Amino acid sequence: MSRRAFVALGVTTATAALAGCVVDGGSFQSAALGYRAVPQLGTPDREPFVVPRVDMTRIPKQYHRQFVDHSGKYKPGTVVVSTGTRNLYLIVDQKTAIRYGIGVGRAGFAWGGQARVGRKATWPTWTPPPQMIQREPRLKKYAGGMPGGPANPLGARALYLYKGGRDTLYRIHGTNEPMSIGQAMSSGCIRMLNQDVIDLYERVPVGTTVVVVHGDATV
Repeated sequence: MSRRAFVALGVTTATAALAGCVVDGGSFQSAALGYRAVPQLGTPDREPFVVPRVDMTRIPKQYHRQFVDHSGKYKPGTVVVSTGTRNLYLIVDQKTAIRYGIGVGRAGFAWGGQARVGRKATWPTWTPPPQMIQREPRLKKYAGGMPGGPANPLGARALYLYKGGRDTLYRIHGTNEPMSIGQAMSSGCIRMLNQDVIDLYERVPVGTTVVVVHGDATV
């Protein structure tokens, strides 16, 4: 084979390989243009309950899990929630953060400030607080707790936010409504795609600082 033919074959093969490379719903080209996908931690395909696949083409790219640059304002290991942009950031090092898409609380229910991850749970039990039951009496049947599972609104994982050693009753958790990501419709809690909250759960230990900022947080 001539050198020219070999090079041509190599270019053709590489082009075909790149054209077939799909990362989290995006192409290699989108990665080259700035999208930096984050490898999945945890095992969504080996959970005790089925974690339904999400059609990521229906979710805007700004809510896809990806690496982004940050300003250095927050220390590595900090979780920053921007209610304005509907994003959660895990600060990885001095330059890099992982950005996830989230759903946030409706107006009047949104919570802000600084807390810590007081505990974590897999396929958590959901217990609606008394105030929620008062607003929505149909939830009274779950006053003793709704077991974890596909129908549970907390999804596959929950990180419980504590302040001053006390449970704030707010959580970062999964959801069985993936199309709610990017929306303001929960009762104050921070919801994530199940595969994303599984990933975050593996990366964040108990004691992690969580900062919830209203508006467009700068990270």
